[in-house]
Amino acid sequence: MKRKAPRITQETLRVRADLQEAGKAAATLSFGALTLEIKKGRDTPWLKISRADRGGLALRLIFGNGPYGPVKIERTPSGLALSIQTEAADWTVTITLTGQTLLSVRSEVTPKIDLLVPFWPRDLYVLDTHDDPTGAKGQVEAAQRGYNTGLCYFCLKEPDFGCVLYVQNLSALNPFFQATSTKPDGVVGGEWPELGYQPPASPNGNSPPTAPLRAGERYVISDVFIGFREACAADETEKARLFIDMIGDVYPHLERPEPAFHDWTKRAETTLHDLKTAPEATIRQYSQLYLHPYTASEYPDSMVQMSVAAALDEYEGLFGKTEPFREVLMRGMGRFYDKELGTIRRYLPNVGDDKDANAVDSWYLYHPLMNLGRLALRADVRARRLFLKSLDYAVKAARHFDYIWPIQYDVRDFSVITETRGDGYGQTDVAGLYAYVMLQAHQLTGDEAYLSEAKAALCAARDMRFELIYQANLTAWGIAACIKLWRIDADERHLAQAEVFLASFVHNAILWDSQIEHAAAYNNFFGVTCLHDAPYMAAYECFESFSAFDEVLKLAGEDLPPKMKLLLAEYRRFAFDRSWSYYPDALPEEALATDIRNGHIDAKLSFPLEDLYADGQAAGQVGQEIYGCGGAFIIAARGFYGTDLRFWLFADYPYSVTRNDRSLMVALKGPTGQTATLRFLPKGGRKLPNISVRIEEADIRTSEAADDAAHRVCSLAAGTVGFVSW
Repeated sequence: MKRKAPRITQETLRVRADLQEAGKAAATLSFGALTLEIKKGRDTPWLKISRADRGGLALRLIFGNGPYGPVKIERTPSGLALSIQTEAADWTVTITLTGQTLLSVRSEVTPKIDLLVPFWPRDLYVLDTHDDPTGAKGQVEAAQRGYNTGLCYFCLKEPDFGCVLYVQNLSALNPFFQATSTKPDGVVGGEWPELGYQPPASPNGNSPPTAPLRAGERYVISDVFIGFREACAADETEKARLFIDMIGDVYPHLERPEPAFHDWTKRAETTLHDLKTAPEATIRQYSQLYLHPYTASEYPDSMVQMSVAAALDEYEGLFGKTEPFREVLMRGMGRFYDKELGTIRRYLPNVGDDKDANAVDSWYLYHPLMNLGRLALRADVRARRLFLKSLDYAVKAARHFDYIWPIQYDVRDFSVITETRGDGYGQTDVAGLYAYVMLQAHQLTGDEAYLSEAKAALCAARDMRFELIYQANLTAWGIAACIKLWRIDADERHLAQAEVFLASFVHNAILWDSQIEHAAAYNNFFGVTCLHDAPYMAAYECFESFSAFDEVLKLAGEDLPPKMKLLLAEYRRFAFDRSWSYYPDALPEEALATDIRNGHIDAKLSFPLEDLYADGQAAGQVGQEIYGCGGAFIIAARGFYGTDLRFWLFADYPYSVTRNDRSLMVALKGPTGQTATLRFLPKGGRKLPNISVRIEEADIRTSEAADDAAHRVCSLAAGTVGFVSW
């Protein structure tokens, strides 16, 4: 078959002419095995990055459509600083070298006039050994999706330059987006060989645009980090491992907002009160109490019922008391069980005619089982019985589909209703959730057949690379399943596959802090859009991913690869703050949607909204989740300690506690190089006792918290063992 020729733009041909006619470099730097050169172009200086006889890259340093004056170049301790003048603006460019494999380039502009931006080209071109983009061959593995991280991960194979990760620090570009009324929707990526970032322009179809960059104000136009590896990855697992390693290199250099503290113990108590008392939360059927999925909306649902019931078990552990409402919810679960099929159905038998009672999304079959299994492992007899009775059908369904699940099928005969999500893939990460359930079954029964089922499912999930994610929480449970298997049999292939799941999860992450429109009202950093192509972050997927990652870090934290541990722990740390913003009482009224798809929004109820948007759309358009209420219980239980103390202890990284009479040994288990925060909160209106913290022989000073004088806080290395006494 004749190989398809790449499609080439006129801009690419101009770049080729620029570089081939540029002559001697204006400045040269050695950077590990790379050579960096500043080359003159027609409308920008270029940063050429090359390996000897192995091709390279060309990065645009300024954006414009005309000539520029002399380039002033100054060498700095960490790289180069450039000053460039054009007719319309003054530019400064800072090139910073970090270690041997990471560089950053920051381009800032100060317009001389109110400057409209109708079009600027992309900034990155791959090159062959003759500085020709059209002769370079390679593959883009992952690029920005929607408003997620502005990344492009690719390999230049011919010539064999190697693997590259390009990450645009979109946080630094917020003033540009605000000034020009633009949004960075899919702005990083491109078509080979023209890659990288293209600044958004001409919003709302205006040509020319109407919102200028103001004269005399400085704007960051690009703030890019580029990581390099000398060789391309050979297979899926190596591609994922390189991606995790490289984005782990970039992550500490990104602009990260400081997560705000929130008292999740109070949120948990308020949420439980509202669940029990608000008529919008529950409905009675078959003499049992069931939860609505949304405020006063939708039919009872087994996933909804179990998500809250299982989370309440953790609430009981945190507060050291039995919560009768959990038993109330569990009493109704038997009605979801279909004796003829031998499985938990989504709906009750009396569901309305407007629903297809036999249609089930693939993940919906297994998710209630996961939470039944969770309670069964904590000695809940009813949960154990329902879980074990449903396993044969669960396995039958998996084998019928050869562990490659469609989007939706008929629960009676497995006939497919919707096969794919539109790109040839079904619910790709259900394999991870199914494997997790099978490992629960193995733990409960000791039957090795369930271990084999888990392995078969994960084997079928291979070779999907960055398309593995269908729904973020399912991907997170896939990571947990892989790590559990790794701990069981020490097979490194399971750890490698966990990295594949994580790479796909991080690809959908928002590693920037959007300040666009209503997004300025909340911390959205390290949010993850809930579906592979969804436009929003969702409360339910957020807290479930938090729960899965917390489990992974407790199970294997010290043995995880450092970059993997860093990303898992940082997602968890930011979730303590970001998850709070889903509650409507935490948002300004003007940020709440008025046109609601499911039910209504009641800001007086402590139930989370389903949806937050990095592009600043109004929150809660999908509805106010009842099924997301378990988040308050789980986040409180995983972050706070103090059931029988006079105060609460909170830490933003994972930790364990050894208790003595009037002292605690707190072992922090965060990533190397990060700083943890310990916070001490009074309980029930009582005064906080005089608390001291020591590390080995050194006293650690505690101080009043800036946000609450009644709290005490201290900072210490995230891997420290601290001794707390009072």
